[in-house]
Amino acid sequence: LQRRHQKVIEEAPAPGMDTATREAICAAAVRAAKAVDYEGAGTIEFIADASEGLRADRIFFMEMNTRLQVEHPVTEEITGVDLVEWQLRVASGEPLPKRQEELSINGHAIEARLYAEDPAKGFLPSTGRITWFEILAPNRTETGIEKGDMISPFYDPMIAKVVVHADNRGNAVKALTKACAQTQVLGVKTNAGFLARLVGHPQFAAEALDTGFIDRFQSDLTVADELHDRLLDDAATVLLSTNLNPTNSWHPPSIAYSYFDRFESDPWRQNYGFRLNADWDHIIAMNVDGKTVLQNLPDDYFTRRIEGARSADGVAVFRGGEALKVKNRWDGTGQASAADGAIIAPMPGKVIAVDVVEGQTVTAGQRLMVLEAMKMEHALAAPFDGVVEGLSVSAGGQVQVEAVLCRVV
Repeated sequence: LQRRHQKVIEEAPAPGMDTATREAICAAAVRAAKAVDYEGAGTIEFIADASEGLRADRIFFMEMNTRLQVEHPVTEEITGVDLVEWQLRVASGEPLPKRQEELSINGHAIEARLYAEDPAKGFLPSTGRITWFEILAPNRTETGIEKGDMISPFYDPMIAKVVVHADNRGNAVKALTKACAQTQVLGVKTNAGFLARLVGHPQFAAEALDTGFIDRFQSDLTVADELHDRLLDDAATVLLSTNLNPTNSWHPPSIAYSYFDRFESDPWRQNYGFRLNADWDHIIAMNVDGKTVLQNLPDDYFTRRIEGARSADGVAVFRGGEALKVKNRWDGTGQASAADGAIIAPMPGKVIAVDVVEGQTVTAGQRLMVLEAMKMEHALAAPFDGVVEGLSVSAGGQVQVEAVLCRVV
């Protein structure tokens, strides 16, 4: 599965491919390598017209990459070989450890690419310092990131590969769905929840796969209102416990925890919200992304088990691969907003094009400039008819997230 020609989910063996078709493709790959006397690790890519199922006469050569690719772990998992080791051995002049006839396919493997991006905002890259990073339950995780690292705008946004292997595809799908749903990252937005919904989609389980899958089911894969409401309920519960007992110690967010365990024998704590001669008040005020949210406590707040953690200025909660950070204080920012015509950088990056000049008259929807970060371009358009003022950038310049680039007045 891919989005914008960038692979997101990779699996092996290929669903829907029979033995004869696989042998035909492998033979074609070998002929291509032999034709150029190629020695070493390499990847032959094909593109398939699967409108009538996968058939050898409907699969076409696309390109050769003279290296291993990001998805090599799924091949390693089903064959039991270390392709990176083989690559180094061949480069050192050693023979391959095994011959073709000694290889076999065992089970099924699927890999998901965990990206630092915000699916709710059109998959915009997300940058910042990783303050919590934990991937639970997969067979294999490949990453160069750890807690405390900074995600910059200068590289590809992939921060990890989550890989599972099982005896069959159904079990591999279940394992990867669970792994993505239990992934916890703070400091940047990630696509972990998106991946959990993607792999858990009924059409994915049914092997109804093609390169347009994500675009076709986009509405099914965005964060559901129900899940967001449950995260708000979790956050309200943790904030309440923090207010009632600010000395309660921090604990790992990977453990589902009842924040009111120690209040079981205290009738005053159990009756939170009681007001004499008035209705009960179960509303918690929170700061969510700079906005005030008044959230009613869930009915099960006293026994609710939550994966969450406190920070100096609020709490973080996790559910289904999604993370929500809320504050219990309000800081004035004094920043401009899009409502007053400010064109604000949605991500840190490089300005690769400026289509307007100071004082130019523009119409609603007209492209003003283009930003680039993490292999992604993002066009900024005029929110309404007006005149460009305060243009502060030029092509080639670097900008920070939420910087005011110009205004339309």
